[in-house]
Amino acid sequence: MNKKQGSLQPFINLILSTKIPKVPLIIGLSASVLTTLAGLIVPLLTKNLVDGFSVSSLSIPLIIGIGLAFITQAIISGVSIYLLSLVGQKIVARLRERMWVKLIRLPVSYFDSQSSGETVSRIVNDTSVVRDLISNHFPQFITGIISIIGAVAILLVMDWKMTLLMLISVPLTLAIMLPLGRKMHKISRGLQDETATFTGNIQQTLGEIRLMKSSTAEQNEEAKGLLGIEKLLGFGIKEARIYALIGPIMYLVVMVVIVMIIGYGGMRVANGTMSTGSLIAFLLYLFQIIMPITSFAMFFTQLQKAKGATERIIDILDLPLETGQDGLIMDITNQPIYVSNVSFAYSKDEPILKNISLEARPGEMIAFAGPSGGGKTTIFGLLERFFEPTSGDIVIGTTPINQLSLVSWRSQIGYVSQESAMMAGTIRENLCYGLDGENITDERLWEVAKMAYADEFIHAFSDGLGTEVGERGVKLSGGQRQRIAIGRAFLRDPKILMMDEATASLDSQSEGIVQQALTRLMEGRTTFVIAHRLSTIVDADKIIFIEKGHVTGIGTHQELTQSHALYREFAEQQLA
Repeated sequence: MNKKQGSLQPFINLILSTKIPKVPLIIGLSASVLTTLAGLIVPLLTKNLVDGFSVSSLSIPLIIGIGLAFITQAIISGVSIYLLSLVGQKIVARLRERMWVKLIRLPVSYFDSQSSGETVSRIVNDTSVVRDLISNHFPQFITGIISIIGAVAILLVMDWKMTLLMLISVPLTLAIMLPLGRKMHKISRGLQDETATFTGNIQQTLGEIRLMKSSTAEQNEEAKGLLGIEKLLGFGIKEARIYALIGPIMYLVVMVVIVMIIGYGGMRVANGTMSTGSLIAFLLYLFQIIMPITSFAMFFTQLQKAKGATERIIDILDLPLETGQDGLIMDITNQPIYVSNVSFAYSKDEPILKNISLEARPGEMIAFAGPSGGGKTTIFGLLERFFEPTSGDIVIGTTPINQLSLVSWRSQIGYVSQESAMMAGTIRENLCYGLDGENITDERLWEVAKMAYADEFIHAFSDGLGTEVGERGVKLSGGQRQRIAIGRAFLRDPKILMMDEATASLDSQSEGIVQQALTRLMEGRTTFVIAHRLSTIVDADKIIFIEKGHVTGIGTHQELTQSHALYREFAEQQLA
């Protein structure tokens, strides 16, 4: 999107796109304007009251009438504050919904180039800046302009010379505003805590973006994110109620104190020729001028922040989704995979893969070996469709995989990585991740746990499948996490299995158990393996040796030992 420097148009367009709740906005602004206009009349009434004041003129109905006028004004002000805050909260909730749904469907390449902390800040903090501008600063700006114009016009009619005497009200205004600001800071603490929790949940999901996408868990994460947004909305509305109480109460207290001072001063000069009422009116009008002026600086500062935040929000909303959100739904059982002349580069100047070609028959084990940085993991990324090839094709049967829907393709792939990624939650939730856990029985979970040699250690926990694993599974050992990941793959019953050296970081005892589980998992499935240790792939049907993005050898272990010098060197070093 082209954004003119300093233009408000992107900000306005973004706000309008959220379908602003029009009725609360109109009522809230109308009530705010009505309160301001009523406030301009009060000093004139006070002037007339003070100028004609005498003990004999006091009447209970008059006092009750003035009191009711103040109370009514405070109530209308409270309604205005609440409704406008409600509008701001709903706008920010809708912005967050749009951004969350968008983010979890962006390609992995976006998250490789953006820090997760910055992305979380955009969805949480940037939207909060927009909310504050709409809910608080914009209404104050509108009513402040009306108040200033009205007060200045009346002062010009009354006596402009007296205005200089009124400047002593500035310290009084600041004395009122500063404590109020500190009070508002305390009120917002609860909302900040809830926001921190929401931010943490999003950070975790984005930090394990490959796990989520390879598990086709976008729907699950979308639901969790929207639930968190609903909680933030509810807490924000509670904050609005508090604001709606404190603001009018403080206004009412200030006005009552001012009227009491005016009444006291009027009684002392009731018989004088100088218009004490005019003096008091000037004080009140200047008070109504100073309050908005002090808020204008905050408004324009907030406006600049909102414009910057808007640009960052729009940057995310304008990003293209992963290709293949819609596509063919196809069963890939017993289908061969062909990789034909595939090249890939993250940038034009840095090619990673160059003209890679290979074939995987149903049920075969295809292993990738070679020096680090050769492009083995990138091939996995292309097979998972985290990235699209720069050139060439990857075909399943006779169908290019980019014609399949992402859900259809990824739901038939099981991925077991070296890191054994896990989400905070229970063992049950991690086994079912990306699937409809409500339709999976505990009997089935224990069955796949046994197949993954994980049932014994899960039984040892007092909570069994309900055991909390901690963030990223920190409460489990590496071998336990790997067996949970293998159990997750068993539960998905994948047609294609992808393993990124799943035993590389384990001790010898854990490695033996995990290797048995992997061997069981590989039975009858087309399997791709990235191998750093050749001992794990000596029985592979085909080993593909990759160096600097090129395939330099294809064959069995015995064939490559005889025909490929570098592979033979690797084998002599590791298998001797």
